[in-house]
Amino acid sequence: MDNISYHLFHVTETTVVVSVSVLCKEPTIFKERVKLESLSFDSTDAMEVTKPQNQTNLPANNIITASNDEHLRDIFHQIRTTKSPAVINFGASWCRVCADILPSFNKLSSKFPKLSFVYADIDECPDTTQHIRYTPTFHFYRDGERVDAMFGAGEERLHDRLWLHS
Repeated sequence: MDNISYHLFHVTETTVVVSVSVLCKEPTIFKERVKLESLSFDSTDAMEVTKPQNQTNLPANNIITASNDEHLRDIFHQIRTTKSPAVINFGASWCRVCADILPSFNKLSSKFPKLSFVYADIDECPDTTQHIRYTPTFHFYRDGERVDAMFGAGEERLHDRLWLHS
């Protein structure tokens, strides 16, 4: 019997980011993306996920998810007008490295409460993220302007950049 484990990392209206680990007796090669509905589990652990009530303003607790292009444009506008320091994590639901860094991104948001943390899935915000070539990509904003970018993951690297720009 194959062993399957999964971890829920991120939920929006249209996307669920799940890390799935499969231990198979036989090697399995997927030649295309596997749809979530095509996966089945013998048993599942469920948790209730609630969305923040205030998604039109930059976050009440300093972390927010851009649900679509219009929402991400609003976030960019608020970053520029309020001149608040921010970091935007551009990722994708199919990107394993993105899924691996999300728990660290969430944890670091509590260590840097003066920064606004934003997650934008490139598939949910295709127009506003068309310039993103690598996932994950992190953009850092200060005084309403982008001041730095980081490509790839690494909790220490991310921590150091956040410290530098906070």
